[in-house]
Amino acid sequence: MNADYFVHESSYVDEGAVIGPGTKIWHFCHIQSGAVIGERCSLGQNVNVAGGAVIGSGVRIQNNVSVYDGVVLEDNVFCGPSCVFTNVGTPRAHFPVHGVYGKTLVREGASLGANSTVVCGHTVGRSALIAAGAVVTRDVPDYALMAGVPARRIGWVCECGKRLGEDLACSCGCRYTLKDDKLEQL
Repeated sequence: MNADYFVHESSYVDEGAVIGPGTKIWHFCHIQSGAVIGERCSLGQNVNVAGGAVIGSGVRIQNNVSVYDGVVLEDNVFCGPSCVFTNVGTPRAHFPVHGVYGKTLVREGASLGANSTVVCGHTVGRSALIAAGAVVTRDVPDYALMAGVPARRIGWVCECGKRLGEDLACSCGCRYTLKDDKLEQL
């Protein structure tokens, strides 16, 4: 075992996986050959990371999440328990795609709530917050608060995660402005 990261004895890390220092891989996980995981990540119980997945640094993946081929999680992303990624737009058992997967990008600092689903082919913006149980079927803007099935923007959130009021100022001191229906930090 590599002394730079922790792997629980019940987990499997296939040869050829790249794992950054300080990362912790807990019970019953499987990290497949070719997977790339950054520094200081935490993978909860029963997490699967496919060989074509890329995970940045400081990412927290809670229990029962599969990060499939074609999924990229940038730094400091949070994946809540049992959140779901897809990688095939029209899956059929009798017409397998054999390596042709849709791409999904979750930008830096975004959070995906428990049991949320991100349909492949979409980008979840920087510091966006996807509510528990929401289903993302289109691109999500930076700092958007998304909820529902399909997910719709119901507000804006600060980088720290607090919901923003009409003045677009947060109690943490951050301020934002809205330009062309996009939120930008001042």
